[in-house]
Amino acid sequence: MRTLVRRMVVENWQISSSVFDLDEQGYGTVVYQIEANYGTFSYVLFSHYLDPENRNDRVIADQWDLTMALCEGTVDTEQLDFLRNNVPKQEAGRVDSRVLVLSRANRSARTFEYVVNELANGHQPNVDVIAEVGYLYRTTAAYGSGKLGMADWEKVRTKHRDFARPFAAEMFTCYMLRHFSMQQADYLAAQRAPNSAVFLHEDIKRYIGIGNSTGLGMAPFLINHPLLINQWIEMRETALATVVAASESGVDEATLARLDVATQRVIQHLGEIVTADERQNNANLLLREELQLLHLWLEEQGAVLASNQYVWSSLTQYAEQHWHIETQEVINTLLIELYPELVDGFEEQMGVEESHQITPEMPVADLIEIIEDKYEWALAIDFSKHESMGVFWYRSQEKMEPRLGQTNIDMGMEKEMSLAVGRLVRECYDQIDSYNQARGQQNVAHFIMQNPAYSGIVARIQTMAQSHYGDIRENLVHADVLPIHLLRCKLSFFGVSKFDPRSRLWVRNTMFQGAPLISDFGKPLVDDWQFPIKPVLASR
Repeated sequence: MRTLVRRMVVENWQISSSVFDLDEQGYGTVVYQIEANYGTFSYVLFSHYLDPENRNDRVIADQWDLTMALCEGTVDTEQLDFLRNNVPKQEAGRVDSRVLVLSRANRSARTFEYVVNELANGHQPNVDVIAEVGYLYRTTAAYGSGKLGMADWEKVRTKHRDFARPFAAEMFTCYMLRHFSMQQADYLAAQRAPNSAVFLHEDIKRYIGIGNSTGLGMAPFLINHPLLINQWIEMRETALATVVAASESGVDEATLARLDVATQRVIQHLGEIVTADERQNNANLLLREELQLLHLWLEEQGAVLASNQYVWSSLTQYAEQHWHIETQEVINTLLIELYPELVDGFEEQMGVEESHQITPEMPVADLIEIIEDKYEWALAIDFSKHESMGVFWYRSQEKMEPRLGQTNIDMGMEKEMSLAVGRLVRECYDQIDSYNQARGQQNVAHFIMQNPAYSGIVARIQTMAQSHYGDIRENLVHADVLPIHLLRCKLSFFGVSKFDPRSRLWVRNTMFQGAPLISDFGKPLVDDWQFPIKPVLASR
């Protein structure tokens, strides 16, 4: 999200409404034309009446308040009619390769009507009320990469440079939803009370984001795309290492002061998060307490640190020794944000070709050594214990959604998805070890010919052995597995904030909260919105 916003602001993308055909209830068709740096695109949106009884944010829903499509080029009347007949159907419809992303969204029952009514009455909405939710609409899916007939990733990557980074087009779709949500609120307020209505204050607009609910459907992506996840994490670690190295000759007091200001912002941001989840509340509270200690530490050590070498190395080591992992990761993020000129270039290296290849000529003995070296975490798990095999992953027949079932209790074990990498490695290792003892001096090709069922996991092991990250070092079929950690990992790379766990299986979050508006494009970039805080408006 932040990569996308930086590009849009600096490159001054031109976005205008070529069609804005809404009735007095806010239903109808809107088409935005986007003149990006390298091409022209259209964002087509259909606003529908949705019976409150049919409102459902899950994938099984078949009706929504809004449905949207991001398309290449301009949209003529014929294509618009085609989209109108298919986009509102989502999975039940079909589109063509001119469409890059398909999405849908629902209104927030708590904030949308409240904001419209306040504006219609001539008042700005109470920021505290908005802060409890953080958005007017929430998206329930953003599909791309060839699904339902859309342009595949290869086409997007090679022909549309503006969106040639993973998930850039999907994130832009959500950003435009945010823009429309506020434009529709202004529009409806004016329709209801043309003589008294006011427009949303720009500071409130910047504070409004887009809601999102993410469940188990995202978890398999991390497991099935380990090379991409490896690349994301490696680029972040490389950025952090670059920043730490930048403090070799010390850090000036101005930079230390910037870090302190950013720390105070995070403390305030965490204090403004509203969640009913006790675990998350406790984590936020602990994080705030430890960041306050960082603030004190910076005050005490600042003068000394400024003259020392490798200041950031000292800080990260101190954090590892004294504070929890979430505090450490926030500090890492803040350090990276201090040096955009050093790290922004890594944004262009976030993509990778996901291909797992077998090395058939490798001696079986070498493969055994690789497993013992790279997958010692998997071999350390005792899969003979019931809790170590307590759940299984499967897809529901109705909507092809990933689910978790209880082993030997729930139906569907014969349809299990192969996401338990640790267990697969263990089984493969035992089979290879037995094979090697019986037939020494053989290579991997011989083993696969005799045991073709293990070809997939062997290809993964050999491929991932060349990387540092990517494989999730956890037993994903343990009875107490917490998929929410997988969801947060991917969502954090997207740039979402304000995690609100609803169970161990799904989490609500906020996207683009605090981000610049379209009206900010072309102006000097204020790039400090990664931890959004409530705006303070002048008294009425």
